[in-house]
Amino acid sequence: MTVNQDDMLEFHWLMDMLETVEVGLIVLDSEFRVHVWNGFMENHSGVTASRIKERDLFAFFPDLPETWLRRKVKSVRMLKTRAFTTWEQRPYLFHFRNTRPITGTAPYMYQNLTISPLTSTDGEVRMVCLMVYDVTDVAAGNMALEQANEQLLRLSETDRLTGLLNRGTWENLLKADYERCRRYGSDSVLVMFDIDHFKAVNDTHGHVAGDDVIRRTSEVLLSNLRHADLAGRYGGEEFAIVLPETTVSGAVAMCERIRKVIAATPVDTGTAQINYTISLGVAPMSKDIETPTQWIERADAALYQAKEGGRNQTCVTDVPSRAQ
Repeated sequence: MTVNQDDMLEFHWLMDMLETVEVGLIVLDSEFRVHVWNGFMENHSGVTASRIKERDLFAFFPDLPETWLRRKVKSVRMLKTRAFTTWEQRPYLFHFRNTRPITGTAPYMYQNLTISPLTSTDGEVRMVCLMVYDVTDVAAGNMALEQANEQLLRLSETDRLTGLLNRGTWENLLKADYERCRRYGSDSVLVMFDIDHFKAVNDTHGHVAGDDVIRRTSEVLLSNLRHADLAGRYGGEEFAIVLPETTVSGAVAMCERIRKVIAATPVDTGTAQINYTISLGVAPMSKDIETPTQWIERADAALYQAKEGGRNQTCVTDVPSRAQ
């Protein structure tokens, strides 16, 4: 076999590899005319190499991020070095349909992109090569893992029955709000409340019905909160709320809304209508509260006063707020 035949065979193998490799290969000149368009690009775009060769890339794909791509290619040509883009930075360059059987639910093909300078014999960069990698499996796997981690985080921070913050998470946020108030002199109000005669509900209707009552209470609570408010299940039938940047009158108004809705709306368990009420204790932040625990104790004392006063009411501790 002659040298020329060896060269031709090598060239044939190279061209066959470029056509069958599972990477999109595009060679562009300085005017963004296409000179190489391999089989991967043909299969996923539906545009044959014969149609697009010597044609403007953006004329065939008007939805490409033209300004961004021109800027990236210009940088590669000037610096004579590669540039990389991952799917996390830009999900795709070409909006191709996802054809992966395992990740068929992905909305499109996620892509990594490499832009490489092609240096001529005189050292000038007259062409650049775009390499498009299908990373849909990796992207879908990473996103599924992130979703699972987010779900685990939510489960670790929330109470399963009510969806409210669990006690540990709520106490950590209470400490943070306490420190904020101490540092900046902000107003904040702590509310502790529980369900009146809850043991009788369990004894009369059963624990499943008791869970229904707790869930209904948390639903009413959540529907009356602002985004910044922090509500948690403190334990059993006890609930706790931190109301940042709130006056005592504003906190009492909110408590009364919740109390009246609960008193007026029985829980339907399917076998019985359960009427119940709640009692609430309100404690504004004040200068003499030295720890978050003391703040809770103040709210508990107000709650005890509401219980002693006949239940189904809101009581406020007699300590004035900062604004007062």
